[in-house]
Amino acid sequence: MRFLCERGKRSGRLIAVTAAFLFACATTAFGAPESALGVSVENKSEQVACAEKDNVTLTLSSPDVVRWRIEAAHPAFIGTLGLGTDSYEPDWTACEFAAQATAPAKPPERTTIYEDIDLWIVAHRYESFWRSSGARVVIGDKTYDGIHLLQVWVIRPMGGEEVLVLYPQDGYWRIRPKAPDGRAPTAFGSSFLIGPVTFDQGRPVVDIEQIEFDANARTFKLTYADGNSAHVALGALDGSHHELQVTFEKPVSDKPFAALRSMFVTRFNNDVAEVAVREKGENGWRESAIMDFKGAKAATGIWTGRTVPSRHNTSAPDITFGAFNDAATPPPHGWRDPSKPPPEAP
Repeated sequence: MRFLCERGKRSGRLIAVTAAFLFACATTAFGAPESALGVSVENKSEQVACAEKDNVTLTLSSPDVVRWRIEAAHPAFIGTLGLGTDSYEPDWTACEFAAQATAPAKPPERTTIYEDIDLWIVAHRYESFWRSSGARVVIGDKTYDGIHLLQVWVIRPMGGEEVLVLYPQDGYWRIRPKAPDGRAPTAFGSSFLIGPVTFDQGRPVVDIEQIEFDANARTFKLTYADGNSAHVALGALDGSHHELQVTFEKPVSDKPFAALRSMFVTRFNNDVAEVAVREKGENGWRESAIMDFKGAKAATGIWTGRTVPSRHNTSAPDITFGAFNDAATPPPHGWRDPSKPPPEAP
């Protein structure tokens, strides 16, 4: 299946096949979904006209989940995008805060806080941020305060490529795969949250006290304000997908343990347009337009993305959640222990 998916993406032919095949490609790495826990998915999205406002919110809840997985994969139509057809620029049409957002601002303070031959981490401090800046970042014996954005860069021929961003002060993540051969880096798109999700000024957030990066294990340890913690291990990364493996110290029992955040204005102007869920006991996937999605009670896999290109962040990846397991269930096949270094690349 993985071979068929990759061949189809390179040729661009997946755009003509069924949605069910696209979902199968997006979730190949998750194994048999019927062997996993089912989680509750709630759609809290609301319609807006501004393309720069995150109006799409899906929350994931379960009192049992300890291990789970997130994957970003290039959209099925990536092979159909010619050079110069991608879109990265913001669209401030119909945004009431456009003047404020586009006003001249002081460039952020930018510092490389970790570097080795294959990976480096860059920290940004802005002049202001919408939340207080209490979360600390720890790497080795150094502690950094007031960091608003972390970027993870990896080596690529003749340079580097940014593949992950994390906002320590509100808990937002974005990931993308490496660019396919012959293409410039693709766009970031939907964001997600990892940990106990609460709301601040109407926005879902995760309150983090400390982020520690273990360079040998390629793992972020998140310590939350409520005392729980999580290890987020950098998993497989190549020119088709990027995987994170999450392990909580204990389940998030009284709040959502994750959320997807994105935007949708129209079918041709969005970062996510569709969602599909595989529910426990069901033989196939249930598909829906994102704004019409009624939620799920026992989803073993969740795919979010687009099957046709959008004018906004055209190459942004699909995001899939799955491999939900409790503490008593053995780790899924291919799971990496975050206390150990990652395997060497072939």
